[in-house]
Amino acid sequence: MKNLGQIMKQVQDMQNRMSDVQAKLAEMEMTGSSGAGMVQATMNGKGELKRMKVDPSLLAPGEGEVLEDLIVAAVNDAKTKVDDYSQAEMGKLTGGLPLPPGLKLPF
Repeated sequence: MKNLGQIMKQVQDMQNRMSDVQAKLAEMEMTGSSGAGMVQATMNGKGELKRMKVDPSLLAPGEGEVLEDLIVAAVNDAKTKVDDYSQAEMGKLTGGLPLPPGLKLPF
């Protein structure tokens, strides 16, 4: 068994790397789209919606329901991309440690 000092140093190093990864994730942005790109939603790494672009043709009368569906799909696509990217970055940090299902880093 490693001595306690070595273990504490490893934990501190991991915390520092996690802080760096969190800062990097907060700055990155991912764009999801739907309707062949007619609706685009951009989120940051914190999952905050930053921008929304809508093709003007979807703003015509009678297109409201279609537009609503496309917005939901674009936001969900962006969220999936952010989550996938975040998991990949955190996976690099944990070195492939087998974490229990549903456990997300950072805690």
